Amino acid sequence: MRITSPLYDAYLKCPTKCFLRARGEIATENEYLEWARTEKALFVSEGSQRLMQETEGGECVCGDHAAGSAKSPKWRLAINFSASAENLESTIHAVEHVPSQGRGESARFVPIRFVSTDKLSRDDRLLLAFDVLVLSKMLGREVSLGKIIHGHSHAMLNVKTSALAVQVRKHIADIAELLSNPSPPDLILIRHCTECEFQARCRQKAMEKEDLSLLSGMTAKERKKLHDKGIFTVTQLSYTFRPRRRPKRLRDKREKYSHSLRALAIRQKKIHLVGSTEVIVEGTPVYLDVEGLPDRDFYYLIGVRLENHNPVDQYSLWADGIEDERRIWSEFLDILARIKDPVLIHYGSYEAVFLKRMANRYGLPTTAPTVAKAVATSVNLLSVIFAQVYFPTFSNSLKDIGHFLSVKWNGPVSSGFQSFAYRLEWERSRRPDLKTALAWIPTPSSCLTRFVGKASADAGSPSACVSVAFT
Repeated sequence: MRITSPLYDAYLKCPTKCFLRARGEIATENEYLEWARTEKALFVSEGSQRLMQETEGGECVCGDHAAGSAKSPKWRLAINFSASAENLESTIHAVEHVPSQGRGESARFVPIRFVSTDKLSRDDRLLLAFDVLVLSKMLGREVSLGKIIHGHSHAMLNVKTSALAVQVRKHIADIAELLSNPSPPDLILIRHCTECEFQARCRQKAMEKEDLSLLSGMTAKERKKLHDKGIFTVTQLSYTFRPRRRPKRLRDKREKYSHSLRALAIRQKKIHLVGSTEVIVEGTPVYLDVEGLPDRDFYYLIGVRLENHNPVDQYSLWADGIEDERRIWSEFLDILARIKDPVLIHYGSYEAVFLKRMANRYGLPTTAPTVAKAVATSVNLLSVIFAQVYFPTFSNSLKDIGHFLSVKWNGPVSSGFQSFAYRLEWERSRRPDLKTALAWIPTPSSCLTRFVGKASADAGSPSACVSVAFT
């Protein structure tokens, strides 16, 4: 079977994904995947057009015309260059031909790959190295340099691929072995699953097997250790939990996270508590939710909600571009300054990082000590429940816990990937409905509020909660 650049790309993400694509497995499409595919194609098309316009004399060719004349080319730029050699095949976004500048100097070929993101990953470089390897084998000559054009500013990066060649060849050998087997590799759920077209298929099979990879945060090393002990399912793991009496010197130290206790909570469908989980909020709770583009280190939306007001006060602070980031930060601080003893409450570290970066980037008001205190001492509910509150869910994600607490998600944007897609599409089209969808914030904050209240109530209900004492 031929190893193509899409298969190599899939392998870098997940061997199972590579195998299923090679076998033509039916995928489950979703809105984000359709958008990502369109976004990628559009970026490649726009980038190709820019290169063609910059090429002197219009010495450009496309498709098969380029590959057919690669041995003695008369072109300077080839678009959609089809390269193949042995069992390898790649459609290279563009290839630049640099003619010989004098006697003894041979012409050079430089593959070019377009990547829509501003920050490049190692996978992006490996994909370029794959293009270089296939082109080298096709031409029968060494090609050691490639270019990546990436991001909204179309920045160009020269990449020496010789250092990556060994790893690419190893990957190719592993892929060949993978595809020669009649059965897929062992199923393991990973972070990439959330953006994969085979997510539903793999999760269903993992649920049927009660696979340990369902438990978020369990490492491959931890799974192997359990497999060596004959533990392969979540139910089996749940029976291994044993509460232990802690030494006095460790009573004030927080317990380590227990996968077996998580498994027990799932089997019993009950919340398990370890130690003290009381959350004391001395002041006015202010629920915070932030959206941004990590790829650009840019925050474009700050959602603020005050539940103890009637009616509920909520704010959606929107930034059209990076130049507006300072403005929405100032507006956010002004809102906090009008609140008596504000206490910022959020779920996860994303907002904590946001507060720290914005304070360093734009500063804090010197005349409002309560605002500076709120920013410096925000309450991360996830850190409060971690290793102390074990919900009968496979992860501590807000949506999983919200679903268990019967909190329904009614907003138009249902995932981080979807919000990313909506924002980039809004930047291109400026459609007001996309902005409205992104700026709709009541449900996330309400979910946080319901979480605090419901979890506290459940903690006192023997039918819903089991308290595990380590004292």
